[in-house]
Amino acid sequence: MNKLVVGAGGTGALALAVAALIWWQTGAEAQPGLLPYSDPQTVARGAEVYAGYCASCHGARLQGQPNWRDRDAEGYLPAPPHDETGHTWHHPDKQLLALTWHGTAQLVGNGYKSRMPGFKDTLNPEDVVAVLAYVKSTWPDAVIERHNDVNAQAGH
Repeated sequence: MNKLVVGAGGTGALALAVAALIWWQTGAEAQPGLLPYSDPQTVARGAEVYAGYCASCHGARLQGQPNWRDRDAEGYLPAPPHDETGHTWHHPDKQLLALTWHGTAQLVGNGYKSRMPGFKDTLNPEDVVAVLAYVKSTWPDAVIERHNDVNAQAGH
């Protein structure tokens, strides 16, 4: 059984509540979703946090690891790109926040193998939101529009 539950109780709910608060405070009502990707301060903070915690796997230019769609000899998928060539923008903000907060294996369950850790014990919720806002801020307008549609369909 797939246990991918986004925004359910506990610390995940805290992260989402903080994300919603940041979204509201930054005047992002014109932006569908929770990520304040047009707020320069949030994006700058996100770029710093990304460089320190994410770039070693996902690449300094968000390009991901080579052959990211193919499992390695140990059964793990390499880190995917977060630029427009990847699938990050296919997921609504709540899911991206939950994946980053809890880690992929914990959310997917069923013994799913992933090297993507959860950052709930490492980063604060504001930094997680900032990283994802930074990532989204790098996408071309057409991809941002498509991601906004994903958020709208998810009820954000």
